[in-house]
Amino acid sequence: MSIHALYGSPPAGLCEIPAGARQCSPLVPGSLDLENPGEALASLTMYAPPGTIERRYALALALRAMSTLAPGTALAPKDKGGSRIGKELEAFGCVVEEDSKQHHKICRFQKPAALSGIDEALREGAPRFLEALQLHTQPGVFSWDRLDSGSLLLLECLPAFEGRGADLGAGLGVLSRKILESKKVKQLHLAELDGRAVRAARKNITDARTVFHWCDVRNVSELPANLDFVVSNPPFHDTGAEDRSLGITFIKKSAALLRAGGVCWLVANRHLPYEQAMQEAFSNVKLAKETSAFKVFEAFK
Repeated sequence: MSIHALYGSPPAGLCEIPAGARQCSPLVPGSLDLENPGEALASLTMYAPPGTIERRYALALALRAMSTLAPGTALAPKDKGGSRIGKELEAFGCVVEEDSKQHHKICRFQKPAALSGIDEALREGAPRFLEALQLHTQPGVFSWDRLDSGSLLLLECLPAFEGRGADLGAGLGVLSRKILESKKVKQLHLAELDGRAVRAARKNITDARTVFHWCDVRNVSELPANLDFVVSNPPFHDTGAEDRSLGITFIKKSAALLRAGGVCWLVANRHLPYEQAMQEAFSNVKLAKETSAFKVFEAFK
């Protein structure tokens, strides 16, 4: 069976997507793994990521997986990598036809008989272990090459937990490693949207008490209820644009997962107005710590 691959979610009207196309973005839980697709791709439609290393890696992966002469379309906003896609594809050996529409660059190409330069792109974007962080990670993952300042502040505040809990938006597992230092923690669920981060977190945390979930916290139903604690550094960007509803959804989800009396520890950027949502979701909310950039909440259900 031919695989027509779709990476990301192109805006409507910019390109045609074959019927039955299979999602292959790591930001879509359950999607096809471009590193091991199982068979050659018959076509590709890619809404390319904005980061240069991440984008070149995704393009190189896709080209490697495509059948020779298979057609492809790669597009992105002009100011978020779109203006570079054509040259990047040409550097890989493709002949490219470019078009512009709705502030996007749209590049159409075929996989050439001989690729060039993809080994370097694959190497630059590949998963790796960073000695400085003592973490497995990968370009494109949130805060992939540094410890996020908000998470660092939250780490300073976290108590020694006990019982069953969850880390929502767990990323590479930085917060979870701290949580698991407590021997009284019986089970910890790590929920994360980015499949690359989940794969790295599995290497970063080998504790038998952990359960990993590649999922979208906004609509997942697989997480258990009646938890004793929830910890979160929720995202507030969706496809590059600020979306405050993301954090509010994480707040509501945290409360829904907790038992009565359970506690939620959450960090947020200082400018995000989450106070009302916290007050509505929890019976007791405390501002545990505040800096010029972040605020940490401790909230009880």
